Amino acid sequence: MRLEQVLQGVKLRGELSPGIAERSVAGMEYDSRRVGKDFLFFAFAGSRVDGRRFARDAMDRGAIAVVSELGRPEGFAGAWIEVEQGRQALAIAARNFYDRVDERVLFTGVTGTNGKTTTAFLIDSIFRAAGLVTGLAGTIEYRIGDEVLHGANTTPESLDILRMASEVERRGGARFTMEVSSHALALGRVFGIRFHTAVFTNLTRDHLDFHHTMEEYAAAKRMLFFPPEGPAPEWSVLNIDDDVSRGFANPASRVVWYGLSSKAELTAEKVATGFDGLRFELRYEGARQVIESALVGEFNVMNILAAAGAGLSFGIDLETIARGVAACTAVPGRFERVDAGQPFLVAVDYAHTDDALRNAIQVARRLTSGRVITLFGCGGDRDRTKRPLMGMAAAELSDFVVLTSDNPRSEDPLDIMNDAMVGIRRFDTPNVAEPDRGKAIRLALQEARAGDVVLLAGKGHETYQVLKDRTIDFDDRETAWAVLRSLGYGKS
Repeated sequence: MRLEQVLQGVKLRGELSPGIAERSVAGMEYDSRRVGKDFLFFAFAGSRVDGRRFARDAMDRGAIAVVSELGRPEGFAGAWIEVEQGRQALAIAARNFYDRVDERVLFTGVTGTNGKTTTAFLIDSIFRAAGLVTGLAGTIEYRIGDEVLHGANTTPESLDILRMASEVERRGGARFTMEVSSHALALGRVFGIRFHTAVFTNLTRDHLDFHHTMEEYAAAKRMLFFPPEGPAPEWSVLNIDDDVSRGFANPASRVVWYGLSSKAELTAEKVATGFDGLRFELRYEGARQVIESALVGEFNVMNILAAAGAGLSFGIDLETIARGVAACTAVPGRFERVDAGQPFLVAVDYAHTDDALRNAIQVARRLTSGRVITLFGCGGDRDRTKRPLMGMAAAELSDFVVLTSDNPRSEDPLDIMNDAMVGIRRFDTPNVAEPDRGKAIRLALQEARAGDVVLLAGKGHETYQVLKDRTIDFDDRETAWAVLRSLGYGKS
């Protein structure tokens, strides 16, 4: 494809010279290390690193030009194409390069504070139950068909999204499900991408270090339903029990309202939950379907309803939706059990907001007549205001609290823990603070007695811990298993 075709629709600062406009583009990259011969390199204005630093490396590797919203660096002799907005330019160019693949591979985007990952996994499982080859991108992993890829961001850059969708199409697929974070929406990572279906789960306090206010946070989420470029989603699946969603109902979209209130058109009745999962009767437009799932907790009823709404938007029947839900037996790090034969339940959950922590503890509470022991930490370099709120949630609902580190990043772990301790001290709940997460997990498990539930919250599926000067291997599930073994469980 000629460069002028790739950049069609991109807002340029100046004109393309005839010599460069006719050049053939073999590929595109925003990471200079992946640039090949006749590639187009996009240099972003990053918050930490100026992409122009890698322009010469990209040219040395064979790039024909650099595209950036930043000015040409002094002394740079290669072709430099200046645009109005770098990430928007990448999205438009990638969509051109991959021949508008989003018009053939139909996209479902899931946004919200909590439940995005589980809902996306459920939607993908429903598509697979319908016999479709699919793609998936989210917090835990990226998938193309049955191939699992490492995911760096909840929502990858537009180029990666469209490249994966193109590969899904090459393998005979026509569905792509993705988590769409507020960061991705605000930064333009999904700019111009067409969504057949947009799903909203809920909105609670999070990411205010980036968005500053809840209003800005909600406005970023709303962009999925009211895109700044391109048509509105054909369908919107909205949580009628969350007042914010009323502002997400685009008149240009067909809306499915789901929830547990009487106003919902897609709802659940006769809900039964337990240690082994949940069962309920799904009702939609007079039809009923029994849903059975191995997922634990009433909050997963809402995730299943959201996924069912997405399935319905593609014309999938209720029986197939039920099979898809049943086939999704677990989501890594989402109330994931660690069983070494111990007489108490151990669950690992990604809950890292006060609302998510409350939900997880409430699920634990319903599963036992014993005590709930909650271990949690708060992330560094993130919204400090939610730390005492998480402390309050843990102390109010638990019988014993272990406060520890999450991913402290550049902050002192003790400073982070002190912020959370302000909330814990609002209650008389017994607690202990231990910054070493491995030692803290041992303390929590040693505290447990028969019939208790130990909730290890915050990191979920993560297999690392980000410290000030390095990133180390760390997995709550593996650590818990090793501690349980050392305590004499799980041995034949």
